[in-house]
Amino acid sequence: MALNVAQKLIRDHLLDGDLTPGAEIALRVDQALVQDATGTMVMLELEALDLDRVRTDVAVQYVDHNLLQEDERNPDDHAFLRSAAQRFGLWFSGPGNGVSHPTHQQRFGRPGATMAGSDSHTCAAGAIGMLAVGAGGLDVAMALAGEPLYLRMPEIWGVELTGELPDWVSAKDVVLEMLRRHDVKGGVNRIIEYHGPGLAGLTAMDRHVIANMGAELGATTTVFPSDDEVRRFLAGEDREEVWRELVADDGASYDIDEQIDLSTLEPLIAKPSSPGNVVPVRELAGEPVSQVVVGSSANPGLRDFAVVAETLRGRYAEPGVSVDINPTSREILQDLIKGGWLFDLISAGARVHQSGCLGCIGMGQAPATGRNSLRTMPRNFPGRSGSREDSVWLCSPETAAAAALTGVITDPRDLSKDKGIDYPRPALPEHASVNTAMLAEPLPLEQARDVELVKGPNISELPDFDGLPDRVEAQVGLVVGDNVSTDEILPAGAKVLPYRSNIPKISEFVYHAVDGDYVDRVTALRDEGGHIILGGDNYGQGSSREHAVIAPRYLGLRVVIAKSFARIHWQNLANFGILALELVDADDYDDIELGDTLVLDGLHSALRAGDTVEAGSSRSEASYTLRHRLSSRQVDMVLAGGRIPLLREKISED
Repeated sequence: MALNVAQKLIRDHLLDGDLTPGAEIALRVDQALVQDATGTMVMLELEALDLDRVRTDVAVQYVDHNLLQEDERNPDDHAFLRSAAQRFGLWFSGPGNGVSHPTHQQRFGRPGATMAGSDSHTCAAGAIGMLAVGAGGLDVAMALAGEPLYLRMPEIWGVELTGELPDWVSAKDVVLEMLRRHDVKGGVNRIIEYHGPGLAGLTAMDRHVIANMGAELGATTTVFPSDDEVRRFLAGEDREEVWRELVADDGASYDIDEQIDLSTLEPLIAKPSSPGNVVPVRELAGEPVSQVVVGSSANPGLRDFAVVAETLRGRYAEPGVSVDINPTSREILQDLIKGGWLFDLISAGARVHQSGCLGCIGMGQAPATGRNSLRTMPRNFPGRSGSREDSVWLCSPETAAAAALTGVITDPRDLSKDKGIDYPRPALPEHASVNTAMLAEPLPLEQARDVELVKGPNISELPDFDGLPDRVEAQVGLVVGDNVSTDEILPAGAKVLPYRSNIPKISEFVYHAVDGDYVDRVTALRDEGGHIILGGDNYGQGSSREHAVIAPRYLGLRVVIAKSFARIHWQNLANFGILALELVDADDYDDIELGDTLVLDGLHSALRAGDTVEAGSSRSEASYTLRHRLSSRQVDMVLAGGRIPLLREKISED
């Protein structure tokens, strides 16, 4: 049987299940990636599991999100993460070393390997022929402990690329075109595999741009073949020995087929406040801009910065426009200096920041009130920038550079016509400035066992959650619409994320920007059966942060009823004992109101017997049929109160 790349990767790591779309599969995990915004929970979970040593081939703890040190909380957590990496046997990439995804591709990525990461953009590693899946922290902790990664077998969506990108159009426009066509739900329960002759014009970092934002399409992951371009990239990182060819067999087929002729693409931009709100840049020409931010895991390559630098060379940014440069790794910052591009950027008025996520996660660089911010980042969910009222647009480096020069949204192709600027084609170095100085190797096991975890006062214990009762009688504590993101459930940013290790404190911010009364309202219900949330389609899209589940559960959330769920959030709900149910009749959404009391009786037998349960309303006396998509393994988890309590039960039985 002729196999595509995704099927080969799954076949080589399949521990249970088969390749039938929709069936649960279990995969062996070769590598694991953890970042600091989610990592403290992962390390506390490893401690709760009494793990002696991680069991993946490679595991790396990155500090890239929470870099601002306004007080002791972030540096305390960095010290905790360093000690936990030493104790459990992970590599440690310290603050300022780089954003996890491009840094991992540079230093650890290996074609043919699987990876689980506690960050939704883990899928970026698919750029070099990996099967890399973003997951909740607990799923990653279990993978670190040697357990399989469980998924619903996705459909494989083959996207054939033909032609070559025109001048002033780049990889970001390719993935924005996918979002223009399919919006933020188009990839749900699918793996996107890019193939075809158009790949010849895309570097490994170009592919990273496209793979990274597969998360914005809702895809399980994105896969590219491992070809000569991947070999060239790894050779430039002094790691050619890990390369292996991994391409689709002749005659391989896909569950869904699509084609993009790269030569027909034009500069695109995602308007506020969704990555799927994509239009051609030319339609918005003249819209004022006050900030341009270049960097993030969505445009991490040296080329992305060099294009901006050469566009601005010998010129100065428009007065009133803040041009912010966030180098994505220490290695790339060194090459920007060597190539003279950093000189060009600084000379043009740019502000250069440390290597990290920064404004992408709302850690600084918040836009001014009522002003537009153009960013080469992957997300523009409401409030994600760090301010409640924001106007963030997602674009390519070319479009960002054009706005920096003109002060308005500008089709970058007009720079050639109106300003006589030739499209830059930077001469990139054949070999990168490989820098491993800030990568701390895992300690030998005997030394690791003597390491004490360094816990500052902001680090709390994981809450103990009870099992799901057989009868839930609870009020609807919140009603929200479609495409609610984890940023809306639990905001990111400098005000909130420093509390990531303190569940009681971080719970005070749940749904803060959506409904300021939510926390007080549901806290009053906590001892009266808890509460239920009603959501629309694609509930929980975006970040993998499991805090967006743990904190509402701490506030008494027992059931979420929605039209549909985003993959990672749905898994996280089960991991912490919250029952996720879908409305069989979507029209029932309009019949359920805030404050309604819903009764779900006989849950234990219903969940084990089939895939539907009934809910009755005390207000309307209506009955609603609800569907769950849990496997028998996940049903056991939910009934036990989550994956950790279930594991404890098994240990006590043994």
